[in-house]
Amino acid sequence: MHIAAFPKCYLDAICVDRTMDVFQWIDMAEALEVEGLELYEGFFASLDRGYIESIGDALARGNHAMPMLCVSADFTHPDPTCRTRAVEHQLRMMETARFLGGRGTACRILTGQRYPGLSLQEGLDRVAECYDRILPVAAELDIVLALENHYKDGYWTWPEFAQKMAVFLKVLSSVPESPHFGVQYDPSNAFVAGDDPIELLDAVLPRVVTMHASDRFLAEGATLADVKAADGSIGYLDALQHGVTGQGLNDYDAIFSRLAQAGFKGWVSIEDGMHGMDEMRRSVDFLRVMRTKHFA
Repeated sequence: MHIAAFPKCYLDAICVDRTMDVFQWIDMAEALEVEGLELYEGFFASLDRGYIESIGDALARGNHAMPMLCVSADFTHPDPTCRTRAVEHQLRMMETARFLGGRGTACRILTGQRYPGLSLQEGLDRVAECYDRILPVAAELDIVLALENHYKDGYWTWPEFAQKMAVFLKVLSSVPESPHFGVQYDPSNAFVAGDDPIELLDAVLPRVVTMHASDRFLAEGATLADVKAADGSIGYLDALQHGVTGQGLNDYDAIFSRLAQAGFKGWVSIEDGMHGMDEMRRSVDFLRVMRTKHFA
């Protein structure tokens, strides 16, 4: 098990406000003493080779791997032209992941937005059509596409088509087992969807290749029954709040014991610390304890 970090608390600063850039984040992350840094497509001001090389140089100076690249291509868009552009974008990001991370790098893949009126079968068909064009390229690049049980990209309008476990498992089962395709497991996203994180993990365990580690806390007066009764598509409920990984609802002993027994040797990326670097440090410290306990 290897530990990476993702700057969720600085996402808008890097991607929207541009008050930070990816180089500042790479420099800041040295204080976390993690082995790798997960990047996001929105961090790139350009895809010119010289610019991408400069990011690689910055990672190397900090002795950081780039094991995971988060991509949010929309394969369920009602316009076929937009779906083609989504495929082209995913392929370009896969090439970027290969360049920055090398062989075996994980590149996240989603399904797309759950557009109003989109039927289950129509969504599955659109995703399958796009995946058929993408999967062979992952093998050529020798990288791993990691399908995440996601809520929604922060810059999308609608939630993830495969947010709910039942749909996620349908999409996963439609893709033949391959060393170039697996699951990026996020236990907190299962809570947001109203699903059981352990039940989901047991269903996908043999195919888990990477993991996002965050946590959720119930707000005062809220219950898990409130979360499960919610639609799951209206956003992050006030009932669920971010905090330090390992101090919330997720049973990380159960999660990591299962992963260890399954022989998991991939990357686990901190996706929390919404209140700054101190929370991220404590989350990293917790993961180190879990690694020693379950993977030593």
